[in-house]
Amino acid sequence: MCKKCYAAIDIGSNAVRLLIKKEEENENLVSRRLSKVMMLRVPLRLGFDVFSLGELSEGKAVKLRRLMKAFRQLMKIYEVTDYRACATSAMRDARNGKAVIKKVLKDTGIRIEIIDGQEEARMIYNNHVECLEDRTGNYIYVDVGGGSTEINLLTNGVLVQSLSYNVGTVRMLSNAVREEVWEQMKDDLTRLTADFSDINIIGSGGNINKLYRLADKKDKKLQRMPIASLQELYDQLSPLTPEQRMKEFSLKADRADVIVPAARIFLTIAETVKAQYVHVPVIGLADGIIDSLYSSNNLPE
Repeated sequence: MCKKCYAAIDIGSNAVRLLIKKEEENENLVSRRLSKVMMLRVPLRLGFDVFSLGELSEGKAVKLRRLMKAFRQLMKIYEVTDYRACATSAMRDARNGKAVIKKVLKDTGIRIEIIDGQEEARMIYNNHVECLEDRTGNYIYVDVGGGSTEINLLTNGVLVQSLSYNVGTVRMLSNAVREEVWEQMKDDLTRLTADFSDINIIGSGGNINKLYRLADKKDKKLQRMPIASLQELYDQLSPLTPEQRMKEFSLKADRADVIVPAARIFLTIAETVKAQYVHVPVIGLADGIIDSLYSSNNLPE
């Protein structure tokens, strides 16, 4: 049996990603798993247009079309069997989002779906729960993006609630987060976790992965860091300019500005639910997209 390749395109508020994974079989041909073939991340930063102007500028729309053409060629080179392209918060909010997607389809043949925050949260969760070795205990699964934050409440590996809030790093830098959204998020989390003790965070997204790598105090075996370490990093990073962060912490330009608001979101959630740790496995929406693709292509007959 030939090995199939699957691709995911994640069109976020800060970056656009292409992830390609290939099906691998063991010697007995009984179980299959997916291994990463390539991952490409391009910081288009669509959210900076959308959260300040309300729509995608023509310049960004042109860049998106060019990028989709490049992704299409890469998918041909890797002989991708099936793909799914999903757009999240920025495209959800853009007045011209549907028109931009229609033009992308016409010019490139790539069909982009705008998914809502609940589906985004569920896809990320479904991928992650497969990776959890220990499913006991209470966790808040938090994915911080450029335009929104997706939250899943897990109890002993079971999904209790999926939530989505328009609180994101690019949105914060654009001063486009309303105070009542912050309050709603905190109120919801306080209410939902009132009956739980000893709750911790599972973090997802490029920023928390970078913060984990920067942290001095962390548990590499358990892939987690104390909230105190995250607070320490935030205190070091927040007074600096993006240029200073790039120099002192070896950050790329498109990470240096968004990393501080991301840390603030995680710290706010940690304070609200009284978490002591944040676990940082390396997964994201693109992994969830491929997982759902693979599952739908391998349904039992």
